[in-house]
Amino acid sequence: MSGINKVILVGHLGKDPEVRHLDGGVTVASFPLATSETYNKDGKRVEQTEWHNIVLWRGLAEVASKYLQKGKLVYIEGKLRTRSFEDKEKVKKYVTEIVAENFTMLGRKSDFEQSPATPAHQNTETKIDDEFTIGPSDENGDLPF
Repeated sequence: MSGINKVILVGHLGKDPEVRHLDGGVTVASFPLATSETYNKDGKRVEQTEWHNIVLWRGLAEVASKYLQKGKLVYIEGKLRTRSFEDKEKVKKYVTEIVAENFTMLGRKSDFEQSPATPAHQNTETKIDDEFTIGPSDENGDLPF
């Protein structure tokens, strides 16, 4: 039997998505996501926040860059990935990320409508329901890493 690698998170964006365009026109977006839980410790309410590195590819990255902003509440489904790289001093570093397969913007419809200050290159005719789900754009699930 093969294993299951499934992550489900509901949290707030820590900053606007950072978008990069790689060779071959592949788009990647990334942002930190905060999830919080509260519990009682010694009769006091304590809140603990975890930060997660979210990565989105291709069409999903394009949609995220258009609609997601710092502070917005989002439901994310994806896979946990750990990758390594060498820093400037040639020290091997590891980073764990959630590679999103789809997301749902949560909140009121007005939270995602574009403001009058929207840049001219964005489509101001876009309509969004109370929940707007974005799924994978690549049915093969191929990722460029």
